[in-house]
Amino acid sequence: MEHQLTMPKLGHDMEEGTVVRWLKQEGDQVRKGDVVLEVEAEKATVEIDTLRAGVLKKILVPEGEVVPVGTPIAVIEA
Repeated sequence: MEHQLTMPKLGHDMEEGTVVRWLKQEGDQVRKGDVVLEVEAEKATVEIDTLRAGVLKKILVPEGEVVPVGTPIAVIEA
C-alpha cells in the first residue's frame, strides 16, 4: 500500500513551501514519526516527519524546488 507525503500547510497564510533538504533517501526504511525532510515556509525551516511506516519509495520533489501546499512530494510504501 502506498501513501503520498504532501507539502504540509505550516501556517495560516502558507500557500507554498520549499524542499530544503531530504534527510532520508529513496529506499530508506522510515518509521512513524521519523523526520524525512526539511521544508522552508515563511522564512522558517521546519522538519517534517512521516505519519506512516514503510520504505521511502520515490522522492517526487527535489531539493530547492518550491511547490504549493498539498502537492505530493514523496511516496512511502508500507
